[in-house]
Amino acid sequence: MQVEKKQAMIITHVAFEGAGRLFPWLLSQGYEIREVDASTVDWTEISATASDLWVLMGGPLGVYETQAYPFLVHELSILQERLQAHRPTLGICLGAQLIAQAAGGHVYPGSAGAELGWGPLLPGRDAQRFSWWSIMVDESLQVLHWHGDTMDLPAGAQHLASSSRYENQAFMLGQYALGLQFHGEVTAIDLERWYVGHAKELSLAGVSIPALRQEGCQKTALLHDPFLKVMSAWLKQAYTGA
Repeated sequence: MQVEKKQAMIITHVAFEGAGRLFPWLLSQGYEIREVDASTVDWTEISATASDLWVLMGGPLGVYETQAYPFLVHELSILQERLQAHRPTLGICLGAQLIAQAAGGHVYPGSAGAELGWGPLLPGRDAQRFSWWSIMVDESLQVLHWHGDTMDLPAGAQHLASSSRYENQAFMLGQYALGLQFHGEVTAIDLERWYVGHAKELSLAGVSIPALRQEGCQKTALLHDPFLKVMSAWLKQAYTGA
């Protein structure tokens, strides 16, 4: 008897910030993948609960910029419905902020300025409750931070990680939703698109692209196995909906 494949929907907010290493990994785990562009999809045709997994990706806009980007109102509304149904949902950077906002948290520009570059995660107050998470808060591992906004977590969220600059870098809602303010999905080739797409931001921040590229080539490779181990562990428990 043929086993029905799980369905994953990847929601992007800017073309060059895709799912990175998550895409081939999800395929290898037996998922069928649908990619949608949040800004152009007809949200009235998106079911909040039909897909087994949602993966919300990053982007340069703010969750609160609903007047400039009206699609955010529809995305947040359907995301709220999905979270209330306890359906497995992963959010990365902007995606994590969307989860926080939809669940009753608050997203706003960070007072410490943009956090842009590689650095370690620090254990959050609930990190020790989840043994599978410890690999991400090992001081020898560095992840990519690329954001200016930050968030106050929703009531009841489990706090998994902070950074030297911002308190809320990773959180969970129950077991069904995981929000990651940082990027673990990126590969060295993915980042080449980022260096072009974010050229103005990098220039204004005084960031050396050759130096960032060299660092990225080294650290994306080291991040591969730990990040996917964490994804595997989280997904195993996410379907319980607890």
